[in-house]
Amino acid sequence: MQDFDSALETVLARDPRFHRDAYHFVREALDHTQGLYQKSGHVDGSELLEGIRDFALKEYGPMALLVLDEWGVRRCEDFGDIVFNLIDAKVLKKTEGDRREHFTGGYDFADAFRKPFQRAPAEPGRSGSDVADPHALPE
Repeated sequence: MQDFDSALETVLARDPRFHRDAYHFVREALDHTQGLYQKSGHVDGSELLEGIRDFALKEYGPMALLVLDEWGVRRCEDFGDIVFNLIDAKVLKKTEGDRREHFTGGYDFADAFRKPFQRAPAEPGRSGSDVADPHALPE
């Protein structure tokens, strides 16, 4: 396997769609995913997508969608392109069954990265003022 940063220079020259940080993020998200699934080796595309989502939410919280967009990553297929660019550069390995299509239609980015931070609607019969603000200072 090639040194990550050297390989990344080649990848970025060949495919400049995604920011360098997106590649580093995917590499770190892969390690995170292996930990989530308690695997020391290969994870499949759907596992990696879930691991990426979890890692992005933990790392960037409500800013995850904005950060990914800034890097040029706007859909799950973009993660697939990043992964396969790294495979082509011999930074990552794939199995016989791995396909770029495994990243197609994984999840809607707005649902995956915004919904966890949206407030739940107020219960019927309760006004918004009845709900305690978790950021309010005690009286």
